[in-house]
Parts: sequence; structure tokens; C-alpha cells
Amino acid sequence: MNKHSSPAFYVRDIPIYGDAILAPMDGYSDWPFRSLCREFGSAMSYSEFVQVEKILSKSKQPAKKLYYQEVERPVTFQLYGDDPNKILEAALRVQDWGPSIIDINMGCPAKSVSHRGAGVGMMKSPLKIARTFTKLSAKLKVPVTGKIRLGWDGNKNYKLIARIVEECGGSLIAIHGRTKEQSYSGNADWDAIAEVKAAVKIPVIGNGDVKRVEDIEKMKRYTGCDAVMIGRAALANPWIFARLDREQVSPELVKQTIHNHLAKSIEFYGDEDGQRLFRKYAVQYLLLKTLTRETRKQILKPMPSGEFLELLDQVYAATA
Repeated sequence: MNKHSSPAFYVRDIPIYGDAILAPMDGYSDWPFRSLCREFGSAMSYSEFVQVEKILSKSKQPAKKLYYQEVERPVTFQLYGDDPNKILEAALRVQDWGPSIIDINMGCPAKSVSHRGAGVGMMKSPLKIARTFTKLSAKLKVPVTGKIRLGWDGNKNYKLIARIVEECGGSLIAIHGRTKEQSYSGNADWDAIAEVKAAVKIPVIGNGDVKRVEDIEKMKRYTGCDAVMIGRAALANPWIFARLDREQVSPELVKQTIHNHLAKSIEFYGDEDGQRLFRKYAVQYLLLKTLTRETRKQILKPMPSGEFLELLDQVYAATA
């Protein structure tokens, strides 16, 4: 997994080998997918975000979302909430599950999250962020990090928030170069990422519009950031972490990845749920836009995993 001889940077005392990292994506960066990307060369494993209230309840969901294997380290658990005390309580609880790092999501633009003061909603309350990071850095043994956006269209306070994270004990800041209102549309502002890098001494990860291998170096050169985070582009091309653009990926590697990912998904979720949840990745791997409507419908239809693999092999043979 570690193809780099020396660390690209450190998160406090944790060496990070590599400069391209799979972004945490709700509903996508589950254990089967993030472990696959880690094998290809993603430098860290970030969990999907988990609501602190779920951790503090008797829900089984957090344990599933925060599952990892030792070989994937460094492993980052990402949490979100709007109450510094609850965030601390939840962080102390999941720290016992052995993460390398705990990250606070301050960037999710979804209304269900941001409109209750969590995710990017937290950026409207700098004092709350200061209290959260002060409490966490004082009480946790593991490093605490944060992921932010530019803020809101009417209040782009990303530099202030980045400095607060650093001054209150944060060990790294990841920034997506879009506002809450932009969500995932328009262009990411790489100038803003450069401003954050210039404003703090802790490592900075840039996120937004890294679509091809050349964009990794391009963003690092342009912004000075220590590493880049890749989200949507990795769904159709997890091989980007092996420094391959999609057109460079051989049909054999596509087939091998499909089989490997499906096997992980079935191992993790069981046969029925495993192949159902895998389908959204299958259409990405097989380049959704090149498939006929009928083929897409077939792939998305429930069937036993054996039949599903046969169908994928047929599609693969037809598109290879």
C-alpha cells in the first residue's frame, strides 16, 4: 500500500505517505470502496461522516460506517454535530475503536445537515468551532482535524475558520473550494485553497476539481497544498490513486476491480445487500454514459450475485 519511501507530510506525529486521498462521501466511501481505493494508493482512509447523536445512541450504524482493517491505516473517523459537548462525548467513545485521527465535518452542504448547524452550518458559528477544537484537542489522544468549505456565499470565512482550527489544536485542515450554495456545481476556487495554505502552518489538503492524474500536481503547484482529496472523479476512476487516467485502465483491470469490489461488498453487507449496494459503482466502472438504457436497467435490477457477475462479464466483453 505504501509506495512512497518518505512521508509527504505529517498529521501531528502520524506520517502520511502519498498526496492523493479519497474524499469522505456519504453513501459512497463505505468500507468496500475506501479499502479498494487505499489498495490503489489513496494515502489515508476517511470514513463516511457519522452523526454524533447516532454514536451516543444504541444505533449499530456507526460501527458499520467506522469499520476498518489494520492494513488501511492511517484511518480517519469523520464525525458531525452541532454541540461541542456531544461532539466531544462521541469522539471519546469512538476513540476507543482505534482510529488514527478524528475529523470534524464542517463542509457538508446538505440542508438536512447544514440547516441544523452541523456540516457547513458550523462555519456560521466560529466560536462553536473554537470550543469544539479546544475541547477535543485537550481530551483526545489522537490528532483532531477538520474539513471545511469556503463558507456561505454571503460569508466566505474560510481563512478565519482555518486559523481557529489551528489555534485551537487542530492538526490538519482539508478545504473544498466551493461555498455551501455552490454545493458541487461551478468551479472550485483554487485561489482560496492557496490562501488557506498561506494562512496556517498545519498541513492543508485541497479538494475540488481534481479529475485527472495531472490535476493532482497541478493543484499542489497552484495552491501549495500538501495533498489533494478526490471525490466524485474517483467513483468512475478509483485507479486515479494508482496514477492512471480512466482511458489508461485496461479492460482486464476493470474486470478484476469489479470482481474484487463486489466480493468485498458481499463480505461486508451479505449477498443481497452487497450486490444491491454495489450496482451504483458497477455502472460507474463500466462508464455509465457508454451503456444503453436497457443495459443500465439490467445492471440495476436485483438478482443473485452469481448471475450479476455473469451479466457484468457480458457487459464487460461487449464494451472492452
